[in-house]
Amino acid sequence: METKFTLNQRYKIICFGLIIIGIAAFVYGYLTNPTEAWANLLLNNYYFLSIAIGASFFMALQYITQSGWSAMFKRVPEAMSSFIPVAAIVMLLIFFGMDHLYHWAHHGAAETDPVIAHKAPYLNIPFFFIRIVIYFSLWMVLTHLLRKFSIQEDLEGGLKYFEKSELYSKIYIFLLGFTFSLASFDWIMSLDVHWFSNIFALKMFVTGFYHGVAMLALIVILLHERGHYKELNSSHMMDFSRYIFMLSILWGYFFFAQFMLIWFSNIPEETIYYAKMWNNGWKALFYVNIVLNWFLPFMILMSKKADRNRQIVKWVAIILIFGQWIDMYIHIFPAITITPVFGFIEIGAFLGFAGLFALVFGYTLSKAAMIPANHPYLEESLYHHVE
Repeated sequence: METKFTLNQRYKIICFGLIIIGIAAFVYGYLTNPTEAWANLLLNNYYFLSIAIGASFFMALQYITQSGWSAMFKRVPEAMSSFIPVAAIVMLLIFFGMDHLYHWAHHGAAETDPVIAHKAPYLNIPFFFIRIVIYFSLWMVLTHLLRKFSIQEDLEGGLKYFEKSELYSKIYIFLLGFTFSLASFDWIMSLDVHWFSNIFALKMFVTGFYHGVAMLALIVILLHERGHYKELNSSHMMDFSRYIFMLSILWGYFFFAQFMLIWFSNIPEETIYYAKMWNNGWKALFYVNIVLNWFLPFMILMSKKADRNRQIVKWVAIILIFGQWIDMYIHIFPAITITPVFGFIEIGAFLGFAGLFALVFGYTLSKAAMIPANHPYLEESLYHHVE
């Protein structure tokens, strides 16, 4: 059976190098434009958190549906989920940048704005951070339990821990659907406290799941190219492609539904969100977002030959990594700045979080066998074949 993943010195140096670039970018931003610095911290932390959440949701679904094809590489979503505690620490640091990000957090804002006054029982700083603690506590406890059961299954075998994993996965997806929706309202929608969308929570959840699966597929392919998961074949690629293709349709549906309903209803409190995107340079990013996150994945993976091709799936996943960043950028920055900004702060912050995510992922992946030897569906995964 395959040995553990080794966190070699070169890998660590690259990760720490990227983290240093990220810290330098934040310090530079904090000294020159604090609002932009805090916005990038929020953007990239939410970006990688949503990918970790998406991977954990995928992992839970595999248990609930008793899927066999993915059993071989379940250590990968487990390791991706380990970023959640790190994201919790970073999210708590947002406390020091509240005045730069959230208008409702300004002292006396509720006294002059009736909308903020109406939302004040929910949108206030103490309750905001109480909710952060609740969200992350639930996510960390349940993903930790799933990881613990997975390791115990390796040590003892049998169905006991698989059945526990299935039960706790059902609890997890229920709590995750509710809490991640509220978290998206808190962290992203409340940036523009006057704007609202009834589809926003669903879109953000689908976005996290979509790009989490894309990142998962990319990591599995990269590990395969470096000698791990030798049994990975075109049938596994087709199943990954089915997930990505299906989620591209869902993403496109929610993107269009939110836009169409707001455009059709023509309510000022809703249309202001898209009115901003039609001015001051945001319109191009609006269309780039559609192309990267829906059009290209949908068109490329429609072909039966393409969805089995490892290199094609790999490049679609890379496209979606940039697509997710653009999607988060146009959710956050129009509320922060009048025109788009893109420079050292944006590039450095993304690289820093990428290095942090990779380091946490690699460390967790190296702590257990790459392939879960006692998984009840391992044989099905190793010899997976679909016509």
